[in-house]
Amino acid sequence: MPKRRDIVAIVLIVLPWTLLITVWHQSTITLLAPRKDDKQEGGLNFALKESCSLHNRDIIEVVRTEYVYSRPPPWSDLLPTIHVITPTYSRPVQKAELTRLSNTFLHVPNLHWILVEDSQRKTALVSRLLQDTGLNYTHLNVETPRNYKIRPDAKDPRIPRGTIQRNLALRLLRETFSVNNSQPGVVFFADDDNTYSLELFEEMRSTKKVSVWPVAFVGGLRYESPKVNNLGKVYGWKTVFDPHRPFAIDMAGFAVNLHLILSKPQAYFKLRGVKGGYQESSLLKELVDLNDLEPKAANCTKVLVWHTRTEKPVLVNEGKKGFTDSNVEI
Repeated sequence: MPKRRDIVAIVLIVLPWTLLITVWHQSTITLLAPRKDDKQEGGLNFALKESCSLHNRDIIEVVRTEYVYSRPPPWSDLLPTIHVITPTYSRPVQKAELTRLSNTFLHVPNLHWILVEDSQRKTALVSRLLQDTGLNYTHLNVETPRNYKIRPDAKDPRIPRGTIQRNLALRLLRETFSVNNSQPGVVFFADDDNTYSLELFEEMRSTKKVSVWPVAFVGGLRYESPKVNNLGKVYGWKTVFDPHRPFAIDMAGFAVNLHLILSKPQAYFKLRGVKGGYQESSLLKELVDLNDLEPKAANCTKVLVWHTRTEKPVLVNEGKKGFTDSNVEI
């Protein structure tokens, strides 16, 4: 028979450890249980749930992830609005291109996206995408006449694409704003197959007439660029393809002050009688002279936009009837 004092000693030793283990077990379950206040907006939120096996009581942690899209920065009355005009057309990579573009635009304050579809009607795909972005946008559509569309067997691949769509967007701006409108703004033609640095948008925001900068991966070169002298004036063009064009520049290589667009109602992109590569010149020669150009991007020594183009996907395994579900939007 153990003595009474030995029993008391054992109890005093075992009891604290029993209480400690009990408290630790209860607090572990509390931490693992889902809470109602775990859901927050503006980022990634995590909650842990407990799942106990009836046999071995093993605890399994399950992670629930929720994401809330970031919205564009608050609108500021102190900043000029950048009106971005983007022509687009239906193709397998269209949604991917527009998603990448919208993710860039979400970081640009005071941006108005004018997206113009080359189609008979507005498509559900583009409509849903625009609504989901949270951007300030205008959705338009106009179909390019068949005789102006690029054909696979065409000898001249430089038939203008997106011209009618850009002109429709220019007409919208002229019908929406008056010449005496006090709201400052800039117009930029951003195709959906380019990549844009956020710095570019802040560079163009101060455009007085027409600002210009280099564009990478065009004309068979690493980049094309305006030539700028020591006085900061544009005097020519660093390009191989027809450098004697009035404005030998890519569509993504310039921005125009909104007031200048409104004050020159005759300025549009010409569709008829214009050679490939002269679309930009057909608009700009109605707006400015070479001396009026404002070089940006450190006097045109920095590349802030790339004509990257998404590779055309190879879908040979789809077959004529389609292997995957055509109702799944890509």
